[in-house]
Amino acid sequence: MEGERLASQARSSGLPAGGATGESPGVDAPLLGSSGSSALLQAEVLDLDEDEDDLEVFSKDASLMDMNSFSPMMPTSPLSMINQVKFEDEPDLKDLFITVDEPESHVTTIETFITYRIITKTSRGEFDSSEFEVRRRYQDFLWLKGKLEEAHPTLIIPPLPEKFIVKGMVERFNDDFIETRRKALQKFLNRIADHPTLTFNEDFKVFLTAQAWELSSHKKQGPGLLSRMGQTVRAVALSMRGVKSRPEEFMEMNNFIEIFSQKINLIDKISQRIYKEEREYSDEMKEYGPIHVLWSASEEDLVDSLKGVARCLDQCCKATEKRMSGLSEALLPAVHEYVLYSEMVMGVMKRRDQIQAELDSKVEALTYKKADTDLLTEEIGKLEDKVECANNALKADWERWKHNMQNDIKSAFTDMAEENIHYYEQCLATWESFLASQTDLHTEETSEDKPESH
Repeated sequence: MEGERLASQARSSGLPAGGATGESPGVDAPLLGSSGSSALLQAEVLDLDEDEDDLEVFSKDASLMDMNSFSPMMPTSPLSMINQVKFEDEPDLKDLFITVDEPESHVTTIETFITYRIITKTSRGEFDSSEFEVRRRYQDFLWLKGKLEEAHPTLIIPPLPEKFIVKGMVERFNDDFIETRRKALQKFLNRIADHPTLTFNEDFKVFLTAQAWELSSHKKQGPGLLSRMGQTVRAVALSMRGVKSRPEEFMEMNNFIEIFSQKINLIDKISQRIYKEEREYSDEMKEYGPIHVLWSASEEDLVDSLKGVARCLDQCCKATEKRMSGLSEALLPAVHEYVLYSEMVMGVMKRRDQIQAELDSKVEALTYKKADTDLLTEEIGKLEDKVECANNALKADWERWKHNMQNDIKSAFTDMAEENIHYYEQCLATWESFLASQTDLHTEETSEDKPESH
């Protein structure tokens, strides 16, 4: 059993965290767009209590669509330049496959919530079966995320979309909301499954395999409320105390993530603002074409031209909708996911500092002999080991996270470029066709006006 586990872990270690979904920021107005505007429009939001978790509206999700795959039959075009910078697919070494689907709404006397079916297929020996099917609600995902942070304080846990509700939203559980959440939860689980360490976490296994009553029983086995409160108070005290001398490499990490957070947050805000403007532009375009058709009814000599313009506007409008829909699956979700990732990394940095601060406080106490020196010496030895393990875990995961982040961002930009090339080529062909028809029409009219030669 252990041999299989180690072999499986070795295979998993070569995988990227959660497949790159082709998502990344872009700030030029023509490059952005999306569908399902209700979840992305700039609006005031209301924070909800923990018990109201099922009212969250996920930011436009990070879907698992493979936006990076290309058909070998793709015709030669400017897109060939894009193909050259695509990353080659790695061999499929996964042994854990997770799907989230079939949402169901549950209404009780005290709450309304949604559960999702989770199907897990695996060839790992530590699982009792090769396939499992369970149902989970959002609270269960929050529990899993908390347990992973507790067990691996200096590993970068994939983020769950934040909890908020758009003010004025009429339907709590409309189709767009449910689909957005489903994709986000599926990506969260697959990010964990692709992580070389988190994928073997026991709570993760329980989450994927235990029936509802078994999961509920497992949750109760954790530390009690008072114990958790004590840990929280100690962590807050240590964070306020701070560390005397953070190692240089972690100073560099901290500086990097602070700058990264500022930039990605700004791009996220601009991207969503441009998306809103593009959506408004698309709505205007839908009204623009029919006006030309109405006009043609009173302009006999311009009928062909006006109807031709209307057809071009209609085709361009459809192309715009398709482009916006495609970008919403690739660009916007990636930008916002890394906004959340930046917050997660900052949290990891703080937890590392807390461990070091605890060691510093013990060393200081020993220096001034504020307590039993033998006991302190023993505690310091344990804390030194804990700090070393925490540092090594963070350093390894940091490099892995940066590599995956860069791949995701690059993939998103190339997907964005491809979407726009398709869009502009289609619009260009549409208007060129219109010009050609007008030229032919003008030639015919000219020939008809010429007097016949005798």
